[in-house]
Order: sequence, then C-alpha cells, then structure tokens
Amino acid sequence: MSTGEAAKRLLALCRARGFKIATAESCTGGLVAGALTDIAGSSDVVDRGFVTYSNEAKQEMLGVTSLTLERSGAVSRETAVEMAQGAIARSDADLAVAITGIAGPGGATPGKPVGLVHFAVAARDGRILHREQRFGAIGRSVVRSRSVVEALRMLMELARGPQQVKPKRAAVSRLRPRVVRTPRRHALKRRSRTPRA
Repeated sequence: MSTGEAAKRLLALCRARGFKIATAESCTGGLVAGALTDIAGSSDVVDRGFVTYSNEAKQEMLGVTSLTLERSGAVSRETAVEMAQGAIARSDADLAVAITGIAGPGGATPGKPVGLVHFAVAARDGRILHREQRFGAIGRSVVRSRSVVEALRMLMELARGPQQVKPKRAAVSRLRPRVVRTPRRHALKRRSRTPRA
C-alpha cells in the first residue's frame, strides 16, 4: 500500500470514529504530518504536528525528561513513548504518533546503528504501543519514507481499537422505597392502640 493510500484510509477511519491526530517527529522532520495534510479535507482529523529534532525541543515542546534523554538517549523506546504522551497532553488529539531514529548516513553509536527507528503511538484513553525497526543502512530518504509508512500503520492499529464509551447517567427512580416494618415498630403500634384505664 502506498503512503497516500495508507494516509487516506487512516483519515477515513479516524473521521468515522471522531478521532483527531497529533504527530511528534524527530528523524522524519514532519513527513507524517505532511503525508496526512497532503490530502484535502484532512483538517477535521489532523490537530497539530511537533517537529522536535533537538533534545531541547523534545523537552520544551513535548515534556520529555532530561533524565530519560541522559539514561536512554534520544533514540530509544523511553523517549518515543514520552514524545507520544507529550503530544497527547499538549494537543486536542485522541491519537498521537512519535518517531525518533537514526536515518543516516552518520549518527550511529554502539548498539544504535544507522536505520534504527523507535515508534510509539498513544491514545488519550491510556493505550500505548511501541515498535522498534532496524531498517539498516538503506539510505536516508528510504529510512524516512519507510518510517512514515510504519507510523501510519501503527496509528491505524490504535484507531481500530476500542473506542471509549461515555458512561450513561443513572436513571432516577420515581418509585417510593418500600418501608419494611420491624417487629419493634409493630409492638409500638399495638401499644398505642390499647385503651388507657
């Protein structure tokens, strides 16, 4: 499925379910938001997009903690999850996707090769999904385009999940509660009926 077709299907599903989307992108630099907003009429689904390329932007715009960045690094499960949660918290969206990775050709570190990308999608009802992809050194543009497809796929997966149903207000009964008379009450009534001497 092409990126355009995947974006159209996601928009149609979110429109039918009344969902809004936010994006939080690092290595893709806004390409997911671009794929969605390329389609006319997407404004009723797309709420906003955050391009947080630097660590400072991730902290300031999405609330990723400095501790997470120090311990796990920008390209990690922990950072991706905090980015997605931050996008939900700082938007009116019901679903958010976050992408952070190493598109290349440079930037690799021990244990984190070129082509490593972490994805996280979060829903306002608390559901979170994380995925790690190791695309390999297949070229910067290919890593980025494949990341867009994966992000749209994950959003679709979360959008298909359970929709929160607002609890119905409990109906107020108009019937009067039945009074159960205790034996003691009967005894008091009987005494009151006995004639006085």
